[in-house]
Amino acid sequence: MAITAAMVKELRERTGLGMMDCKKALQQTDGDMEKAIEELRKSSALKAAKKSGRTTADGLLAVKVADDGSRGAIVEVNIETDFAAKNEKFIAFVGKTLDLVFTSADGDLQQLLADGLDAERETLVQEIGENITVRRAKLLTSASGGISSYLHGDSRKGALVSLSANAAETGRDIAMHVTALSPMVVKGEDVPAAVLDKEREIYLTQAQDSGKPEDIVAKMVEGRVRKFLAEVSLVDQPFVKDPNQKVGALAKAAGAEVVEFVRFEVGEGIEVEEADFAAEVAAQLEG
Repeated sequence: MAITAAMVKELRERTGLGMMDCKKALQQTDGDMEKAIEELRKSSALKAAKKSGRTTADGLLAVKVADDGSRGAIVEVNIETDFAAKNEKFIAFVGKTLDLVFTSADGDLQQLLADGLDAERETLVQEIGENITVRRAKLLTSASGGISSYLHGDSRKGALVSLSANAAETGRDIAMHVTALSPMVVKGEDVPAAVLDKEREIYLTQAQDSGKPEDIVAKMVEGRVRKFLAEVSLVDQPFVKDPNQKVGALAKAAGAEVVEFVRFEVGEGIEVEEADFAAEVAAQLEG
């Protein structure tokens, strides 16, 4: 059967895949549109699987908060390059991921992927030509309506904050602070014991090297521990917009306390392998 340009155009519109891939699929199925779609779905999944090993350290964040502050969601979707992160279809996929998390019962990302989001991701990998990962998501709910958000202008870092009362403006300010300074915990007592023990061990070694008496060393260690807790605890940090006021006091002035926060930054914790471009080209030429 002769494959016409109109047939290729229709298949492209229905699948969003490349012209040559569509033409080849139609040729292989003798012009049967439905079979061609099936073949493209199979090959798309295969190509997506081959790309799945590529590091995705770029991408975008997206956040959404209900008008009444009762729930908020934040998602991180990664892709290989900052150029591809500007692709309209990728941006739309990030938005859809956010909406699914926001409207879900519990923000279970793995369930959402299994329910069809991962299939859409694989199709998009084929269309854009870069690996894509839906890395993480968080859904917060608040009976008091105390959830606020902040997203930095480049959509690469942002935060959700839950307060004990509805104080949207203050909540947004605190979310901005979280985004900028990345506290570890809400309060000092929330620092994991293992982290505190490690810090105390380091401070003890440093203090002992000073040659001071044991009682002085002990006081030095505890003083440094208190300073560490104040530095990593959100409520004890000086507010980024007014260093004379601590974040806990800022929340209290608005009639609220900080209950919880979540902060994402695109690619944080992902190790990116440094590539030698010249060597890579030479290897391909030899191959």
